[in-house]
Amino acid sequence: MSHILFVTLYFPPEVGAPQTRISETAVRLVKRGHRVTVLTTFPNYPSGIVPPEYRGGKRRREALDGVEVVRVWSFVRPNTGFLNRILAQLSFGCLAPFIGIWMVGHPDIIIVESPPLFDAIAGRLLAWWKRRPYVFTVADIWPESAVQLGALQNHLAIWLAERLEWSSYQRSGAIWAVTRGIRQTLVERGLPADHVFLLPNGVDTAKFRPQAKMQARAQLGWDDRFTVLYAGTIGLAHGLATVLDAAELLRVHPDIHIILMGEGAARAELVAGARRRGVANVTFLDPQPHNRMPLVISAADACLVSLRRVPLFDGALPSKIYEAMASARPILLAVDGEARRLIAEQAQAAVYVEPENYKALADAILSLRDRPELAEALGQHGRTFVEAHFDRDKLTAQLEEQLAAVLSRSRRRHPLTVVEQAAHGAPETQRVP
Repeated sequence: MSHILFVTLYFPPEVGAPQTRISETAVRLVKRGHRVTVLTTFPNYPSGIVPPEYRGGKRRREALDGVEVVRVWSFVRPNTGFLNRILAQLSFGCLAPFIGIWMVGHPDIIIVESPPLFDAIAGRLLAWWKRRPYVFTVADIWPESAVQLGALQNHLAIWLAERLEWSSYQRSGAIWAVTRGIRQTLVERGLPADHVFLLPNGVDTAKFRPQAKMQARAQLGWDDRFTVLYAGTIGLAHGLATVLDAAELLRVHPDIHIILMGEGAARAELVAGARRRGVANVTFLDPQPHNRMPLVISAADACLVSLRRVPLFDGALPSKIYEAMASARPILLAVDGEARRLIAEQAQAAVYVEPENYKALADAILSLRDRPELAEALGQHGRTFVEAHFDRDKLTAQLEEQLAAVLSRSRRRHPLTVVEQAAHGAPETQRVP
């Protein structure tokens, strides 16, 4: 079996899509017989505040369900303001390989998370020093997404980021695209089709499952209003200002309640806007630990998934989709493109809402409130679809096959020397998954 190293800025106990995907995948790879190490920094996202129990020292080793976690010091800042985020991300990318090189051992293969793009610096340096291949995960095409959102405008910075991006694609052993749209974009840009494999995000279908709504609400202390839940990052990309506009239209319906749960760069502005406009039917809640999210989602009548109307997001599939589907909750899907085709049309698990169209969002909320039979059917369709296509156990088995193929190609091209075989702990033929 193989020693697999993940390089990522984000990891539990932080809450978020990459944190969940990487940690749940890592644990499953361990259960399948692999040794897994994660190189990350001290938890601080999104506040930029490191918990007291993690303060002090430049390095720390811990274990999470059999996964070896190596934490190294990096510059941390709150997830507010583009410059703050770039400094924190660049700090980890540049410092992590130097501080953590002796603690990660001798991996057979490295999986580099992106975004942030600067993880590629750490991953590529370690791959070069260890003479091992790396798989480059692409969950968002950066810097193009930052450019389309207007967050990155400096031409030199864009040029440098694009050079890092493209060279990281080319030098990787393979690229892991998490949506069909991302894979198609990369192939259309000139990458060989057999160099980019599709493996979508997924969900633990045993952890996220249908539960009784009223029991969940009793535990959380929620009332009996028709409740629409948005749970996740409240960022610049999510177009949640539309929610405030829709909420104003829905003021005449006191039985409707919208909950925005999470942190992010846009939260403070949204909270101030809601207060200024007197929008009382929207409640902002702090993010919850991931193990509490099945209860939270079960307490909702519908789950909102939203992104801004940006061309690049036509290939996006936000991870919160899968958790809502697994919990048999209907989705208000304000995302076009691949998400609309797959979730609203093929799975029939969502009501599609034109992104950033507040009138359409208000109408969709009223439609689900007034048609409980539709909401029930959407939820059941989602559960069936996610079990068939997005179960985390099945996806991990597929990832294992892809990693084995990358290792096989790498070893044909660059056989290990006798010294390297000894350093890796076993003859090469014994380490293929």
